[in-house]
Amino acid sequence: MAENKQPDNKPAGAKKRAGKGPNQRLRQRSAILIMIILILGFGAALSRLAILTLVQGRELQERAVGQQLADTTLTAKRGTIYDANGSVLAESASVWQVVMAPVNFENDQQREAAARGLSDILGLEYENVLEKTKQKSYYSVVKRKVEVEQRDRVIELISQLYEQYGCDGVIDLLDDYKRYYPHDELASCVIGFTGADEQGLEGVEWQYDDYLSGTPGRIVTAKNAQGTDMPFQYEQNIASKDGNNIYVTIDSNIQAICEKYMAQGIADNNVLNRGVCIAMDVNTGAIKAMVTANGYNLNDPYTLPADVQEEIDRLPEKEQAAAESEALSAMWRNKAVADTYMPGSVFKMCTASMALEEGKVNDNSSFMCGGSMVVEDKEIHCHALGGHGGQTFVEAICNSCNPAFIQIGQLVGLQKFRDYYKGFGFADKSGIDLPGESDDQFWEEGTMSTVDFAVASFGQNFSITPIQMITACAAVANGGYVLQPYVVSKITDAQGNVVKTVEKKVKRQVISKATSDKMNEILGYNTETAGATAGYVAGYKVAGKTGTSEKIGVTEKKSTFEEDYIASFCGYAPADDPQIAMLVFFDTPSGGAYYGSQVSSPVFINIMTEVLPYLEIKTNYSEEDLQYLDASAGDYSGLTIEEATAAAEKDGFTVTVKGGGEKVVSQIPAVSSKVSAGGNIVLYTDDESREETVMVPSFVELTAPEANMLAAEYGLNISFKGAVASGGTCSSQDLAEGKEVSPGTVVTLTFAAASGGGFND
Repeated sequence: MAENKQPDNKPAGAKKRAGKGPNQRLRQRSAILIMIILILGFGAALSRLAILTLVQGRELQERAVGQQLADTTLTAKRGTIYDANGSVLAESASVWQVVMAPVNFENDQQREAAARGLSDILGLEYENVLEKTKQKSYYSVVKRKVEVEQRDRVIELISQLYEQYGCDGVIDLLDDYKRYYPHDELASCVIGFTGADEQGLEGVEWQYDDYLSGTPGRIVTAKNAQGTDMPFQYEQNIASKDGNNIYVTIDSNIQAICEKYMAQGIADNNVLNRGVCIAMDVNTGAIKAMVTANGYNLNDPYTLPADVQEEIDRLPEKEQAAAESEALSAMWRNKAVADTYMPGSVFKMCTASMALEEGKVNDNSSFMCGGSMVVEDKEIHCHALGGHGGQTFVEAICNSCNPAFIQIGQLVGLQKFRDYYKGFGFADKSGIDLPGESDDQFWEEGTMSTVDFAVASFGQNFSITPIQMITACAAVANGGYVLQPYVVSKITDAQGNVVKTVEKKVKRQVISKATSDKMNEILGYNTETAGATAGYVAGYKVAGKTGTSEKIGVTEKKSTFEEDYIASFCGYAPADDPQIAMLVFFDTPSGGAYYGSQVSSPVFINIMTEVLPYLEIKTNYSEEDLQYLDASAGDYSGLTIEEATAAAEKDGFTVTVKGGGEKVVSQIPAVSSKVSAGGNIVLYTDDESREETVMVPSFVELTAPEANMLAAEYGLNISFKGAVASGGTCSSQDLAEGKEVSPGTVVTLTFAAASGGGFND
C-alpha cells in the first residue's frame, strides 16, 4: 500500500493558496504607474510654481503691471542759469504738448477731420496723424514743444471739432517746457545747450545736468483686458519736481565787452582759427568772462556759419554728413579749456618768478644778448636780430629777450624748472567745472634735452591750455597762490534754498609774496616803458606780458606767412593791488601783423579800458594821460545857436554850425558820446544840412598829435584808447578807412607799440 507523504514545510491539514491571476497583476502595475505619474506631475507643478514665485516672481509681477498700466512721463522744468548779477542766461519757457484720446473717436469722419486739422497746424504728415487716431488709447502724444501761436490754433480746432463733428474729449494740451537763451550767443562756450529731451549737451548745461534736470513726473493709466487705456478717472498723476538753479561767476557785462572786442580783433586781423579771452578774479579763481570767438547761437546750435556751410555743400554728398558733424564739434568746442597752445613769451613771467624765488637773480643781474645764442649745435635767435647787448634782469623782461631767458632758465636748473612747472599747475588739469579739459603736452621725465630746456625757458615747444596759463598768471599776481578756477558759484532749489556753494580753493603756494610783489612791480614797469607799451591803459597801472609763438606740428587753416603764429597778451590790474587777470590770444592771424603787441594787446587794452571802470577800480592819471582823456558831449539840441555854442565851449569843445536855422535840431557827436578833450561839436539847425558826409582816413601808424591833426583836417572827432601818452602809435580804428560818415563823427583809435623797431614779444 502506497505511503501518504506531506511536504516537510507544510503543516498537516494546510490548504493550498490559489496563485495571482493576470487581472490582479495588471491592477497592481496600473496603481504603481498612476502613483509615479501623480508624483512626477505634482512635483513638476510644484517645482514650476516655486520657480515662478521665488525666482521669476518680481519679473512676472512687473510684466503684469506693465500689461495693466500705461506710464507716461511728464517733463520737469529745467532749472534756470543766472549770471553773477542775477541776470538770466538760460531758462525753460512754457510750451505745450498736444495729446489725443483716440478711443473717444466715434467714426472715421471724426478721425479724418482731427488728423487734417492737426497735421495742418503742427506741420505733420497727415497719414501719420491719422494712424494715431486709430490707436486704442486714452493718451497719445501728437507733438511736443508747441509754441503759443500753434497752441491757440489747436484750441480753435478743438472747438470746431466739437461744433461740426460732435468730437468731445479727443484732443488736449499739456504743459511742457523749452530751453531758451535770452542773449543768443553770449557766453555760448560756457553755458552750452540742451537736446530735444532737455538733456544738457555742452558747457554748464552738460556739466551740471543732474542738478538742472529735476525729476520728471508721471501719468499712470490703467488698461482693460483688451489693452485699451481706461478713462481718466483711473489715472494717477505724480507731479514733476523742478530742477535746481545755477548761478555762474560770469558777469554778463564783462562777457559782452570781451566778446565785442574779440570779434573786432578777429575781423581786423583776419584770424583763421578763432581766439580766446579769459578774465579771472586773481584772488578767488572765479571766471568773470570766457570767450571762444566767435561763438554760436544757443537757440539755434545746429546752424553753421554761412561760409562753413557753403564749403560743406561743395563736397561730394557722401562726405557732407561727416564734414558737418566735424564742423559742429569745432564750433561748439571751448578753446579756453579744450585746446592747447604754445604760450610763447607770456610764459616768461613764470620763468622769471622761478629765478627770483630761487634767489638766482636780482634787479641788477646782467645778461648778454648778441641777437642769438648757440645751445649745443642749435642757434636760437632773439626777436631783436641785432641783439640787446648787456641788460639787467628787469631790462631782459621788458625786452622779452630769448637769449637772456635761456640764461635765466639755466640758472634755475632743469629739475627745478620742472618742479616749478608742476607747481604753477601746468602738469595737471586745472579742474575747472567745464567739460572737455585737455592735458598739457610737455616732455616726460628724463627726455628733456638741453635744447628743449633752452626753448622751454621762453615758452616754446610745449603746449598748455589757456585756462592753465591764466591760473598761473593769477598766481604770479596774488602772492603766489595757485587757485582752483571755477564758473559756478552757487546752486539753489526751486524755492531759493541753497543746495551747494563754491568757495575759494587754494591748491598750493608756488612762490612767496615777496617774489609776487617784485614781479608785479617789474611787469607793471614793463607796460609803462616806451619800448613796451603793449598793455598800457590810461589811468591804471597794468602789469602784463606779450607773446608770439610759432605753431609747430599742427594741421589747421594756414595763414599767408611762412610760419603760423599765436599772438597773445596776458596781464592783470592794478599792478599794485591785483584784482583781475586777463589772457587774450588769437590763433593764426593772417592780416599782415602777427606779433602779440600788434594783434592781442590792442584788444586787451580796449577790454580793460571798459572793464576796469566797470569794476570801479580807482584811476590814477598821469599829466600826459590827462591831455588825451575823453569828455562827454552834452545835450545842446533845442537851444539857440548862441546858447548851444556857449554851452559846448564851456564843456571844452569847439563848435561848427551847419544849416540856416536859428535853433539846434540835432548834433554830432550824440549826447554823452566820449570825445577827446578839445574835440569839435557839429550843431545842425535844419535836416537838409545832415546830408553832408566826410570820408574816414587811415589813422594807423600815426602818433596821437598826428592823429589829432588828421582828424581836424577831415572834420572828425577822436576817442583815444591805449598807450597814447607813452609814445605809442595807432594800431587800429573802429571805423574803416574810406567809410562815409557825418562831420563830427567819433573815430575810436587804439594805441600800442609802434610797428617800426622791435616788439616786446
